[in-house]
Amino acid sequence: MQLNNMPLKNMVSNSNHAKYSNLIDFISSSINNRCIDHRKKYGQFYTSHNIATYMASLIQKPQKKYIRILDAGAGFGVLAIQAVLECIKYNPTTIFVSVYEIDIEVIPHLKQNLNMIKNYLLQININFLFIINNKDFVLSRPDQDAELIKFDISIINPPYFKYNVKKSSYAKSTIDLYKGDPNIYASFMAIAINCLQQKGQLISITPRSFTNGLYFKGFRNYILNNSSLSLIHIFKRRDKLFKDKLSSVLQENIICSFIKEKQNSCIKIQSSECAETINIAEENIYSNNLIIANSSCDRMIKIPETAKSASILKSAKKLESIFSDTDYYISTGPVVEHRCREYLISITNIHNSVPLYRHHNITTLETIWNGLHKKDVRFKLADNHEKVTLPNSNYVLLRRFSTKDDNKRLIAGVYNKNEFNNDFIAFGNKINYIGSKNKKLSLVEAYGIAAVFNSSFMDDYFRCVSGNTQVNATEIRMMYFPNKEYIIKIGKKIIKHKCFDQSKIDHIVNTELNL
Repeated sequence: MQLNNMPLKNMVSNSNHAKYSNLIDFISSSINNRCIDHRKKYGQFYTSHNIATYMASLIQKPQKKYIRILDAGAGFGVLAIQAVLECIKYNPTTIFVSVYEIDIEVIPHLKQNLNMIKNYLLQININFLFIINNKDFVLSRPDQDAELIKFDISIINPPYFKYNVKKSSYAKSTIDLYKGDPNIYASFMAIAINCLQQKGQLISITPRSFTNGLYFKGFRNYILNNSSLSLIHIFKRRDKLFKDKLSSVLQENIICSFIKEKQNSCIKIQSSECAETINIAEENIYSNNLIIANSSCDRMIKIPETAKSASILKSAKKLESIFSDTDYYISTGPVVEHRCREYLISITNIHNSVPLYRHHNITTLETIWNGLHKKDVRFKLADNHEKVTLPNSNYVLLRRFSTKDDNKRLIAGVYNKNEFNNDFIAFGNKINYIGSKNKKLSLVEAYGIAAVFNSSFMDDYFRCVSGNTQVNATEIRMMYFPNKEYIIKIGKKIIKHKCFDQSKIDHIVNTELNL
């Protein structure tokens, strides 16, 4: 794929550099023709013109006339070029750009594009310098260069992929900054922050996954301890951000702005449907205490898409405790089926076996295992089964995954120990189970807990905490949750009224919790 040498006079005007966006449009339309397998190898999701323009618009006014810009994982240079065009309005004397790109096939086009912007800046009397580093940004670690002159701005769309923590050269590459190896994009962000001077700015577009979850705990602590989160822009449609053949992975993506300084008291949250509507986003400003869980060492970042969502976060904070501090515990089902195939047997083989509860056995407030579903199986109580079975007791079962047909993320049902006359029961690892820390869980408590999880309030609250369709026990532990007194009150009403209707569940939960 080649970029045409369009005449510069057809693309730019000395009086209006916005016309230079024609080049950005051309680059963006050409990118998607690249080999999909080649792009997957490098985890490449190229930045559209709309996204690049918006990200550059977040640049805060530099305090000096010599502006230094870093673009790690530059691709064709769309972000770097748009950042340069944005900085022109501040009348700099010199703009220096350092770009990193590991893909050797991209380098000629990247160089051509930067030379074209250099020619344009010469016309308006701005000195433009650039260096192309055909290096791996993470493995080369420019922040460890004692002679590095730190940057004013870093604007990045880093690659997204996980790597083998035992075999990959990326493993422990940022151990001096934070513990853990969650994803390559986190390494890019951490190193970029470390390359910034004080008051420098990082603007990034990445998956939302770093904002919550155990894997990103170390990274969150690093970035929140070393910079101020000033803005998050979230896209409501996960399938509309990167419009190309590589984007079948439906992750929620966010654009963030970080300033290398102590955390500011307020954080701006914007939300739009997709890239095309990015400039008509809903915008609200909130206290950082509402967005960042400073009271927890996990430092989760919550993202209310709307003012209603923010109201839900505020209501949740009125509850007395987080789940991990209540009388209850949550764990993931211990039966990993591919490791226990010899234990899985036909439903007709009842002798010395127990039902295995799976995802499909859980519905709102109920769990159903009757052997009539095609996916129902039993678990053989062979030698050492106690390692993965549980005492037969009352539990609340919470689905770990929602399907495309589910309107809700949280679906919880009550498992009644009296359903089966067994000493043990088996739960698959695609469900979470909830019990009592101090004694056996009563049915009243079980129905109270299940009702809270099935409430619209809790579902909306979870969506503010997590962008995943997967429900992890770690996230639930850090969410605010009612104490035992309220759980019992809710449970009694659910049992009395035999409520399985969503509106009735919501009425009972909202009334008892004063929501």
